[in-house]
Amino acid sequence: MTDPAGRRPISCRRRRAAAALLCTLLLGTIPAAPQAAAQSETSQSLPRFVSLKSDEARMRAGPGDQYPIEWVYRRRGLPVEVVAEFEHWRRVRAPDRTEGWMHRALLSAQRTIVIQGEIRTMHAEPATWAPPVARLEPGVIVDVQTCDQEWCHVSVAGREGWLRKVEGWGVYPDERIE
Repeated sequence: MTDPAGRRPISCRRRRAAAALLCTLLLGTIPAAPQAAAQSETSQSLPRFVSLKSDEARMRAGPGDQYPIEWVYRRRGLPVEVVAEFEHWRRVRAPDRTEGWMHRALLSAQRTIVIQGEIRTMHAEPATWAPPVARLEPGVIVDVQTCDQEWCHVSVAGREGWLRKVEGWGVYPDERIE
């Protein structure tokens, strides 16, 4: 049955489904981030840490160039946590817990840690009694070489040493990196 304009009435269920789709498109919402054990479009587990590849990385409100830029990050190497994926876009969480979408071309698999809290000591060995190699202020970004259960072998400004995982952000407590 059609009306004079040639339109057919839409059932209630179809109307609700169409309204939900329209809301999703208009609001740019994406389903909630998958659980930690979930697999992503790239077959890499979510969530996972990566770092910013570029000196300037734009965080958008949604997964596409048509979405507004909410933040611009100007810290190459800053660790971010990928919590969801949509095509070439990654929903990331920054160290300050801000979340938004970045194109995958802006992200690197290079692992880094940003020092948080207070001044931290990088040690010559993975032990608190080991001699200090450097004192690292909050905000310093170190490159991760390896991580065991409690410590990460890191480097910064030509120096190498060991840092406890809990002294920065960019590595999961139970994660091992080889």
